[in-house]
Amino acid sequence: MAIIDMRAMRYINLLDKVSHVRTRKCFIHNNTIFFAVDSRQVSKAIGPAASNIRRMQESVGLKIKIIKDAQGIADAKRFVEDIVSPIKIKSVEVKENEIIIISGNNQNKASLIGRNKRRFEELERVIKDFFGMGLRIL
Repeated sequence: MAIIDMRAMRYINLLDKVSHVRTRKCFIHNNTIFFAVDSRQVSKAIGPAASNIRRMQESVGLKIKIIKDAQGIADAKRFVEDIVSPIKIKSVEVKENEIIIISGNNQNKASLIGRNKRRFEELERVIKDFFGMGLRIL
């Protein structure tokens, strides 16, 4: 896991204060703050009628998503799909220290890579931190 910077620590403390859910996994991808929490606490973190998410979004000024934490490499497919949603990907494969995302068409591939490869680099950093693997998009 990567070193938590002060900004991420502030976001983690906000989640704890608003929803009383603790996590150590917070990252930013595509101008959205993601919190990876235990699968049993996802609904508690979201709150009734997404009230906790709305309160945090108003406080921070960025979109917030709560996703299930990956327990291992077996959860990589679901984890990657949760991060890149609403972009539909064809499949996710794990091969030799690399996670390969098969996008399906050029529009999805362009959306995954982003302008100046910004989204690709953010997603690559997240995958490296969580799984210790590289990333390739086909």
